[in-house]
Amino acid sequence: MDEKQNTPEQQVEHNHQDSHAGKYIRLKPFFFIMLIFTLILSSAGLTIFALTFGDEKVVEVGAPERREFEKLYQAYDQLKADYYADIDQELLVNGAINGMIDSLGDPYSDYMNQDEASQFKESISSSFQGIGAEIQERNGVISVVSPIKNSPAEKAGILTNDSITAVDGEDIIGMSASEAVLLIRGEKGTSVTLTIQRGEKSDPMEITIVRDEIPIETVYAEMLEDNVAHIQITSFSENTYDELLASITEMEESGMKAMVLDVRRNPGGLLNSAINISNLFVEDGKTLFQTKEKGKDAEVFTATGGSKVKVPVSLLIDEGSASASEILAAAMRESAGTQLVGINTFGKGTVQTANELTDGSNMKFTTAKWLTPDGNWIHEKGIAPDVKVEYPSYTKLPFLDASIEIKNGLLSDQVKSAEEMLTAVGIDTGKVDGLFDDQTEAAIKQLQKEEELEETGILTGDTTYALMDRLREKIEKEDPQLLKAKDLLLKVLAK
Repeated sequence: MDEKQNTPEQQVEHNHQDSHAGKYIRLKPFFFIMLIFTLILSSAGLTIFALTFGDEKVVEVGAPERREFEKLYQAYDQLKADYYADIDQELLVNGAINGMIDSLGDPYSDYMNQDEASQFKESISSSFQGIGAEIQERNGVISVVSPIKNSPAEKAGILTNDSITAVDGEDIIGMSASEAVLLIRGEKGTSVTLTIQRGEKSDPMEITIVRDEIPIETVYAEMLEDNVAHIQITSFSENTYDELLASITEMEESGMKAMVLDVRRNPGGLLNSAINISNLFVEDGKTLFQTKEKGKDAEVFTATGGSKVKVPVSLLIDEGSASASEILAAAMRESAGTQLVGINTFGKGTVQTANELTDGSNMKFTTAKWLTPDGNWIHEKGIAPDVKVEYPSYTKLPFLDASIEIKNGLLSDQVKSAEEMLTAVGIDTGKVDGLFDDQTEAAIKQLQKEEELEETGILTGDTTYALMDRLREKIEKEDPQLLKAKDLLLKVLAK
């Protein structure tokens, strides 16, 4: 368009400029270089000023262009600039990440700093040092999912659903599970005192536990009468599948005709382990489980070829059976027709992925929900057994503190628990009312005589341990759920 609008006056002007061309050619590079130099100095000055005096220096200069984080950067800058004391930058950043994950309201998502991440890795390795209990945080309360078999926690009387309110006197209400683990775990031979709340109405009790090396031996096998094998899986760890294969081979060589598989008090573990173990009991091509990620169609996992268990099987479950245990239970029931015996499972229908960050910390969060072969989501509902068999009431009695003397004239919940234990092991205490009377004293003396202890009639020390050991033996020998599962298998064999 300019060419069309040229006028004689413009043409004259061009001609005038042409007549001075030599002068402009000599001066133009100098002014151009000076202009660039001036602009560089000005830009540098403005940048230094902004970095030194600007109220939003990090946001404007160093932050990625993501508007959703602007408020976060502003909060960080204000705290760093104006908080009355020095700020630990790493602690502040960790707190921000923790806050984001806590806001999800998901008890299974967690941020772990370097120390906590290291503890997490230990929990799925060959062994770790601690008390041996799986815990979780829900609504600010740390609760026991399940104690590990033969662990110090189990021997001390820790039960599924116990709430831990303090560790060595330090209140842990509001802590994450990872933070609580750092306080509970420790070197072998050291002790830790947990404050336990069991049920809403009972008084808190303190249980001191000596930490030990917790081997991650996850499979225990024994042959019952009538060649029925009882194989217990206590968690799904790195070596669980191989351990189970070895136990199955051992039981087969001993003449196994049927199997009671037991995942009671099994809090779960590695998904791959659950898949491999489920595959042993489900026919090739049938569904093991499904996963559903956000915005994606469900992914179906099916059984493949390989080793299969060929004898009749029943599966034991309880309220401590969670996550991977529930994947196995659902696969065996819905795709293999296995009968489930016991009580309703825990109800964890989500899958977590652990993502290691550059500094060694770890962010474990829920990435999918899993569905049973039939497409059911069991989250917070659990899996109901085919044959319901409750635990006897004496299996849930609170732990007795052996350091306390319980003697004649005392009225307390501890006395009532002792009376219930004595009654359970076959020693008559008269009326179970929480009052330590002459009949209770006589019952204690009978226990002491049978255990070849000094007959003081006072429940303390070795007498307390002897009573709890007797109860534990009774629970193991007269396991109503195991006996029912065995009976069901014998009926199948008899057909």
